[in-house]
Amino acid sequence: MILASWRVLAWIVRRADVVLEVVDARDPMSTRSRRLERMVNSLDKKLIIVINKSDLVPRSVVEKWKRILTDQGYNVVYMAARDHKGTRVLRKTIRMVAETSPVIVAVTGFPKTGKSTIINALKGRHSASTSPIPGSPGYTTHAQLYRIGENLYMIDTPGVIPVEGGWLESVIRGKPTEQLKDPVRPAVELLKRALKYNPSSVKDAYGIDEKDPYKILELIALKRGWRYKSDGEPLIEEAARVVIRDYHEGKLLFYVPPEEYITTRRKPR
Repeated sequence: MILASWRVLAWIVRRADVVLEVVDARDPMSTRSRRLERMVNSLDKKLIIVINKSDLVPRSVVEKWKRILTDQGYNVVYMAARDHKGTRVLRKTIRMVAETSPVIVAVTGFPKTGKSTIINALKGRHSASTSPIPGSPGYTTHAQLYRIGENLYMIDTPGVIPVEGGWLESVIRGKPTEQLKDPVRPAVELLKRALKYNPSSVKDAYGIDEKDPYKILELIALKRGWRYKSDGEPLIEEAARVVIRDYHEGKLLFYVPPEEYITTRRKPR
């Protein structure tokens, strides 16, 4: 996984006319980058928030998120990029908000929000690189400009946004799961959230009817035969990595309801 520096992201944004910010439909607000949004605004570029993985939440939920963000003044599209659902609407919205022709698009987002899937959906099967982009800093030397439609181009460059959104998002999205030194703490928090927002999620995912997150990790490890050789205790670190991967892949299924965000916003400060 390559995290782009803010200097590189600024370079990308400057060269684009429209910037797509990919967020996760299960928790859009925690997967937004306010710093990126401020950068796009300060450089006078157009922003579209793309709510991806909409197939993992009810349609009524993603519609509410779209309405919330639209009411805040953002251009918003939701899609399920891995099934190529919503790609046509996204293309139409890009052309609608763009003030120039041809249009150059940049796709940005935290890790695991589906940035690469959206890039591939926009490229389609017949897209081809038109040229490398000169003056690329650092690892973006290999940045390519792809033609993805008539007078429509996309910057394809390695790298994802440095993660904001609180410690949990920083941990589970900031590094590949196998590189986490302590996967248990974030896995426990994910399980707590799963049980809060979807009480049947753990039973649906693992066939385990248990409410204590640590006990859940133990039972996952035991079901898969994962034990420490020294004492036979359950290897809960491996179980924790499974939980984090299963959340990213949509097997451990839950989402933050828009009503929670609305209620929080209405509370007096």
